Amino acid sequence: MSDSLFDADEHAPPPNARPGPDAPLAARMRPVDLSEVVGQQHILGEGTTLQKAVVAGRPHSAILYGPPGTGKTTLARIIAAMSDGAFEEESAVNAGRAQIRDVIARAEQRQQNSGRRTVLFLDEIHRFNKAQQDALLPAVESGILTLIGATTENPYFEVNSALISRCQVYELKKLGPDEIRTLLDRALADPEHGVGGQVEVEDAALELLAERGGGDARAALAALERLAAAGGTADLAAAEDALQAQAIAYDRDGDHHFDYISAWIKATRGSDPDASLFYLAVMLEAGEDPRFIVRRMIILASEDIGNADPQALVVAAAAGQAVDRIGMPEAALNLAQAATYSRAGPQVERFLRGAEPGPGRSPAERAEAAARPPA
Repeated sequence: MSDSLFDADEHAPPPNARPGPDAPLAARMRPVDLSEVVGQQHILGEGTTLQKAVVAGRPHSAILYGPPGTGKTTLARIIAAMSDGAFEEESAVNAGRAQIRDVIARAEQRQQNSGRRTVLFLDEIHRFNKAQQDALLPAVESGILTLIGATTENPYFEVNSALISRCQVYELKKLGPDEIRTLLDRALADPEHGVGGQVEVEDAALELLAERGGGDARAALAALERLAAAGGTADLAAAEDALQAQAIAYDRDGDHHFDYISAWIKATRGSDPDASLFYLAVMLEAGEDPRFIVRRMIILASEDIGNADPQALVVAAAAGQAVDRIGMPEAALNLAQAATYSRAGPQVERFLRGAEPGPGRSPAERAEAAARPPA
């Protein structure tokens, strides 16, 4: 048994090896070392704990938590390759306790015979129940396995505390449009593993793929692959078709960025909840940072509503907490609730009219003005 095990290990391709030409573009363009990884500098930047451990070839058990297409599988494969460890990969969707016991048995034998470490990449680890997660504990505790778990769910809720205490949790963030654009340009420039020479993509179309990819590198590269399959020159309409999404005229750093937030503020001041929701939806759909929007909501709650309805500030601040704790897309509901609550109604107009000092107005006159209904 041991001979076949180590023969298989010896002839197995490295975990970060590139797949063949029939694999999806995202798999073919998967980074093979840290220098090729785009984004996630908060955990992989020079001098960070994880970066030092990977470069030194001394990985530790970790849980990688983040949205789809942010590099969890890529990072796990790079960790295994740079540690010169045997790489085992399982998905919690299909694997059970029997498969995990088999992995642990192979890891024990590998360690006894050659001293080689085993890195187990367990995708969708949150799908394991408590008993299945507990089966990993002795092997992780003793160092027989270096566990790299990946999950899109918050591990502090979905992974049991005993396993969490034996692993370092790293949160991967959505890739920004500039980072997605870097990956698209890299694929277009690579004729061997990418789509270089197969299609020409207009700059506006690439910007659309980068902006509307939702921070998911896999989704953006899949759309680019569909464009390459069609060949020729891909324009904005072709990119919309590849994404199955309509382009919104919006730029996060230019005029549209300020035009839409200004329109939202005016709609809210004008007590038009439908318009307020429309402009909010446009900004969110176009990829605007929800934290920017909620900051404007909090400012508006004091600047335009103030003590006419002090609860508006509470609602806006609560929406900000929801954005931080829940994230998009779910937090869109909280933003919509805050937007419709923050509309400036007649009570605000009365308050502002009464609060305006005016020449020679006494407090009683200001109170009388505030009590009058608006014209």
